[in-house]
Amino acid sequence: MIESASKYLSLVALLVGLALVWLRPGQEDLLKVDTVISSLLKYEAKYVEENQPRIAVGYGACKDLFVTGSHMLANVSFPANPDNFMGVGDEDQLVRMYGFFFKAGAAAERFVHGQELWKELLETGLKDTEHRWGLGGNAPVMAARFAREGAKVLLGAKLSPGLAEWLPEGVEVAGGDIESDDVHLIMEYKRNEEWDGVVSPRANRFIIHHDLNNPMVSSLEQFRQALPLFNPQLLVVGGLQMMDNFPFREGERLERILLIRDQMAAMDQDTRVHFEMASFVDESLLAELTEHIIPQADSLGMNEQELPNLHSLLTKGEVTTMADSNPRIAEVLDQMREVYSILSVAKGTNRPVTRIHLHTLAYQAILTAKGSPWKNTGAAAVKSSLTAHRHVCADKEVKPEKSFLIMDDSFSTSKEGGRRVPFINTRPLTCWEEEDLGVNICIAPVLVCAQAVQTAGGGDNISAAGLVVQI
Repeated sequence: MIESASKYLSLVALLVGLALVWLRPGQEDLLKVDTVISSLLKYEAKYVEENQPRIAVGYGACKDLFVTGSHMLANVSFPANPDNFMGVGDEDQLVRMYGFFFKAGAAAERFVHGQELWKELLETGLKDTEHRWGLGGNAPVMAARFAREGAKVLLGAKLSPGLAEWLPEGVEVAGGDIESDDVHLIMEYKRNEEWDGVVSPRANRFIIHHDLNNPMVSSLEQFRQALPLFNPQLLVVGGLQMMDNFPFREGERLERILLIRDQMAAMDQDTRVHFEMASFVDESLLAELTEHIIPQADSLGMNEQELPNLHSLLTKGEVTTMADSNPRIAEVLDQMREVYSILSVAKGTNRPVTRIHLHTLAYQAILTAKGSPWKNTGAAAVKSSLTAHRHVCADKEVKPEKSFLIMDDSFSTSKEGGRRVPFINTRPLTCWEEEDLGVNICIAPVLVCAQAVQTAGGGDNISAAGLVVQI
C-alpha cells in the first residue's frame, strides 16, 4: 500500500514538474513584467511633485476625431506602390501614404490640400461606428497632462467655448474664442493588424487635417501679453508642425516663426524653455525651426522618427523619409550625443541645449547636462515610461496582463566602444554619467500596452510627464 502510494505521489510530482516546465516561459515573462512594474511604481512614488509649478504651453488646439484606418479604407486593397508625399492631394495619395507608414508601424501627420476632399474624408470618418472625439493639439494635450500632475498652466490657444470645457481644472487659456475648431482625423491601426497580408509591426496612427487656424499660430499675440503676469517657470513650445505644407503667402510663415522666436528669447534665464518636436516633412520648415526656434530652447522632446530627422538635418543638411520604428539603444544614444554636442554650444543670444528627451515604444531616454537646473532625471524617465502605458491603455492602473517588454535583455551605450549594460528586473532604471561630454543619461523600459486604446497624444503626455518632475 505504501509502495503504491509512493509511486502515485512520484507520478503526480513528475506531472506537476512537467506542467511547470511547459508553463514556465509564459510564467517567467509575466513574473518579469510584474517585477518591473513593481520596481517602477516604487520609484515613481518617491518623486511626487507638490510645488504646483507654473507652466506656459503654446500653441493652438483642435478636436481629434478618432477613427479606425480600416474603416476609412474599407474595400481598398493595399497599394502596389506605397509612397511618402508632402501632403494629401487626392485619395490615391492618401491610400499610398497610409500604406507606406502602416507597413513600417510609423506615425505621420499630413495636410489635406483640397477642401472638398477634406469634407468627404470627415463624412467618411463620422460614419465609423467606433469613432470618438477627444481634446487635440500638442499644446492642449500637454497642458492637460501638466494640470493633472499638479501644475498651474497657461495655454496659448484659440478655442470654441465647447472645446474649452474639455480642459481640466488648473488650465487658464490665453488666445481668445473661435466659433469653429480645427479638426484632426486620427486614422488608427492596431499592432499585428493585417491589410491584404501586410501586418503592422506596432499600433500607431496616421493623422490628416485641413487646419486654417493653427498654422497661423493665431493665439500668439494674446499669449504673449499674458506671459509676464503668469511668470512661468517653464515655457513649452509645440504644434508648429501645423505650418507644414500650409499655403502661406510669400514670407508669412517666417514672419510668424520669428515672432515665436522673439517670444522665446524674451523669457528670463530662470525660465526654462522646451521645444516639442513633431512630424515634419517640409525640409524648408524644419530648417527654419532649426535656425530660429531650436536655438532658443534649452530642452528638446522627440520620438524615434523625429530624432533621426533632426540629427540628419544638423549633420547632413537633409531630412529623413522614415526611420526604424524600434531603434537600438546604442544607435539613438549616439545620435543624441551628436545632437547635444552641436546644440549645447553657446553662440550669441542662443540658449544652449541642456536636456534631450527621446520617447520610443520600447524605452525612454533622457540626457541632461551636468550642473544644469534639470533635476530628477531618473524619476523623469520612470514617470514617462509609466505615463506611456497608462495613456495608450487608457487605464491608470498598470497591469501585468496588459503589458509586455520589447527592450533587450542588455544594451550597449554606443555602437563603437560602448559598454554592455544588462537589464535587471528589480532595477529597470539605468543611469550613468559621461565625463567627456559632461552629461547624465537615464534609460527606463516602457511597459508596452498589449491592448492599445489610443496612440495619438502619446508623445505629448509622455513628454509633459517627464518635464513636470524635472522643473
